[in-house]
Amino acid sequence: MIWKKVLLMAMGMIVAIALGTLTELKGIAQTPTDLDLAAYHAPIHYQDTDSTKYSGDYITRFNYDGDWLGTNNWDNLAAYPLNAYAYYSVAETCTHRFITYSFFHPQDWTDTPFDQEHENDLEGLLAIVRKDGSTYGKLEGVVTVFHTDFYSFTPSGSPLTNGSESIDGSLTLSSYNGSLHPLTTQEAKGHGLKAWPYAGNFDGNSSADGIIYYPSKTTAEVPALGNDRSVLYSLIDVFASGGLWQNQLNQASNSTGITYANWGTFRGDSSGGCGAGLPTCSNNSANTPWGWDDSNDGAVYRGEMALDPAHLTDVYFNALGNFDTTYIRNRYIQDLRDRGYNSSNLPLGWPSQINLNTLIGKLKTQC
Repeated sequence: MIWKKVLLMAMGMIVAIALGTLTELKGIAQTPTDLDLAAYHAPIHYQDTDSTKYSGDYITRFNYDGDWLGTNNWDNLAAYPLNAYAYYSVAETCTHRFITYSFFHPQDWTDTPFDQEHENDLEGLLAIVRKDGSTYGKLEGVVTVFHTDFYSFTPSGSPLTNGSESIDGSLTLSSYNGSLHPLTTQEAKGHGLKAWPYAGNFDGNSSADGIIYYPSKTTAEVPALGNDRSVLYSLIDVFASGGLWQNQLNQASNSTGITYANWGTFRGDSSGGCGAGLPTCSNNSANTPWGWDDSNDGAVYRGEMALDPAHLTDVYFNALGNFDTTYIRNRYIQDLRDRGYNSSNLPLGWPSQINLNTLIGKLKTQC
């Protein structure tokens, strides 16, 4: 009888271990990678193009020409293939995930007399995703970057209402590759970005020039021409080794960095024909997500769309429900802290309105 009891106990332990393993595996399956999360919510992107220079409106990555020099991206436009990419980053609180997406163009250009051009251009959006118990969460709204102004949009059924800023329109979602994706659109030449169809002159109709970009985890295609209705863009993590963020940290205290002129601003000059003819060319005029700024949105300051997206969301919207404003994950803040930056040791060009010690104080280890 004793051996039967021992056998039953052993079998019970095996079953318990197996069930525990399955539970753990299930838990892992319910925690997506940042790439999976970004791909699930990534925009289907309508890029308006201008026949004067289609390539000037193709999206790509900053180092499309094989280097991180900011002052030759305008110059090299015609010399390298413009494979399609978009950058993303993820920050997380106990109630939400915040995903920034950004689309890079080597040129912000014009064919209008006396208008302004500049080298490098990066505009994008913040996606606000509630952790509702599902694997990928529910998209409640986006805030987009249209030059020096931010615009907010919400999908049907979103609980969000006007906060200190008014909601500017409805966000259209479309099914693709197993999930609903927001539709976004960018102007030709200047590349201001809003929810579709609120910017540019391209809404997908056959009579207009434009490209429809679809998200991919791995594939970066080059448009066949400036009037292409299906081009895959590949997602790049801002925090990737040797990428945009690491280069910023490496040059954060260097006034002569090759990629950045100062905090959150790309280096760019007038070489290669920027400003040739009647247009003018401005230097060092393109910003990263941690340098994006709306000039008149009150208590939201430069760079907060990336650095403190929960605060931006809290200001822009009401009816947020259960909403946490501190972070269990925020690589921007974590890396600044780990590099030794604080209110007494700031990166060059750090926005004066943001207290870095206060920002660091918004990090926590668990919910």
